Amino acid sequence: MPEVMFAGPEGRLEGRYHHAKERGAPLALVLHPHPLHGGTMNNRITYTMYQVFQRLGFSVMRFNFRGVGRSQSKFDGGMGEINDAAAALDWMQALNPGHGGLWISGYSFGAFVGMQLLMRRPEVSGWVSVALPAAGYDFGFLAPCPTGGLIIHGDADELVPENSVRKLVDKLNQQKGVAIDYRVFEGADHVFANHAEKVSEAVEGYVSQSLARKQMALAAD
Repeated sequence: MPEVMFAGPEGRLEGRYHHAKERGAPLALVLHPHPLHGGTMNNRITYTMYQVFQRLGFSVMRFNFRGVGRSQSKFDGGMGEINDAAAALDWMQALNPGHGGLWISGYSFGAFVGMQLLMRRPEVSGWVSVALPAAGYDFGFLAPCPTGGLIIHGDADELVPENSVRKLVDKLNQQKGVAIDYRVFEGADHVFANHAEKVSEAVEGYVSQSLARKQMALAAD
């Protein structure tokens, strides 16, 4: 799990990057929760998702947004962090020409950044959002949403009421060609205390099935 430092829009950014052995492996970027509330790339759920993509044969990165850890600059309210994530994607794609697809996975604030990035990068082929902050941010920009994905939320989330996420999911599922797999974990709060393993299983199952469908489609062609 080598440490990497790469150029961001406002200085160098600190990350951890796993390079897959298989040539042409897919890529995944995992985004951590809010920097002003203790969020780092070493957050438990962030690291859990990183491990899932590593097990599935992805080249995968998690990194610290600006102002966190050894990443330079300071918190920018969201827009700067979206640009940081775009720089991370650029770094991975430059290192992996001919990769087998690109996934974005985010937790809480990281999920917001990930969905913003989804709208800016048409090459993204799949995404996962955990504890999507639907009550604190306007997700009207997902119109239309480019592709379906997985959303995981806890019914005991004390920061983001589950019904706010469900309303967003219902809107997205009304869009043509978009299918959102929505999983609600009973008893899970915003930090998913005692639910990390369940998150891992859900993400691994969803991503595995998506990759299998892609392989079947390629074989049919």
